[in-house]
Amino acid sequence: MPTLPAIPSERPGVVAWVRTHLGHLTCDEPAASPLRGGQSAADAALAALDVSGYAARRSTVLPESARGATGLSPYIRHGLLPLPVVWEAVADAPHRDRAKFRDELLWQEYARHVYARLGRALRRPLRYAPPLPEVPWDGEPWRPDLPCLATTTAELREKGWLVNQARMWLASQHGVRAGRDWLEGADEMYRHLLDGSPAANLLGWQWTVGTATGRPYGFSRWQVERRAPQLCRACPLSAACPVEDRPAAGAGAALPADPRLSGGATDAGPDEPVVLGAPEAVWLTAESLGDADPALAAHPDLPAVFVLDEPLLARLRLSGKRLVFLAETLAELGVEVRLGDPAVELAGRPLAATWTPVPGWKHRAAALDLVALHPWPWLRRPGSGSLQSFSTWARR
Repeated sequence: MPTLPAIPSERPGVVAWVRTHLGHLTCDEPAASPLRGGQSAADAALAALDVSGYAARRSTVLPESARGATGLSPYIRHGLLPLPVVWEAVADAPHRDRAKFRDELLWQEYARHVYARLGRALRRPLRYAPPLPEVPWDGEPWRPDLPCLATTTAELREKGWLVNQARMWLASQHGVRAGRDWLEGADEMYRHLLDGSPAANLLGWQWTVGTATGRPYGFSRWQVERRAPQLCRACPLSAACPVEDRPAAGAGAALPADPRLSGGATDAGPDEPVVLGAPEAVWLTAESLGDADPALAAHPDLPAVFVLDEPLLARLRLSGKRLVFLAETLAELGVEVRLGDPAVELAGRPLAATWTPVPGWKHRAAALDLVALHPWPWLRRPGSGSLQSFSTWARR
């Protein structure tokens, strides 16, 4: 397929571009999120970063003005802000807030390690079958008449971002209280999240619904009253709250754990550049779209190319907001953008690329002529140790 037309720089033009060229691949009408894509927006967010009070306020849902969450995750997910850069940015923050914030960065890194080792097996329950509710939940699990669920789902679908506490509410409500297929809920959330990654999203859902630990998180009214009290005060069902008590669901049945969690090789890619020839272009992917992408930085005079993987997008049916965010990022980079199968669109071109901890990347890379491969910017380079426990892994 020929190269797509240049992406406009202004937001209305970007939305129109996505609607014209990618609208057939989305699950909704393309629109812009309040969060803008691109390196300039990422750099501005990092420059404004202040984690003072983060430990106490990171789980606040409402009011938005009281939230401690930073909103950096979409830029981290797409490599606009590499984890080592964000880690160093809070070096002078208050100790408790710095420790808690860095703990969340480590969770992102841990999820990447797990996904790099397990791949698509992360879509299966890790250790426990999902618990079933004692009383079946009637109707839509994210009920539109409950403000705690309506407000959070609206923010998910209109903004494409949620604080972690709200994600846990929706995951627990869907997979624990309502007893629905947790993977269907995870996929629905992934479609809309600007920071949606198979690694963090799937592992977060596994933890919340108890398939990783056997201890499901029980969303109930007291959490709403603590994290967003105005929702309960305005709720028409306050006197007969359907989520008054913790969900009556026990631990799921134990399953044989994937032995790879106990130990084994994790493919971490090269630890230094591997150059086998002279590349003619830099291949960029959605995992690493920042100015600091190692391959891009190593070959500043080469053209860069990004392929919108049409077969993959047709299967995922992402929200138009995600594609607008991506298009804004690509517009700022000024790269060649193509639509189709990467193996076809990039055939015959000697390429430089950054190794990426995503199974799909390795599958596609195997079909291409990669003559220069650059290391991934790990926060902690993976080894062969156990990944069964985040807390144990984080302390190593």
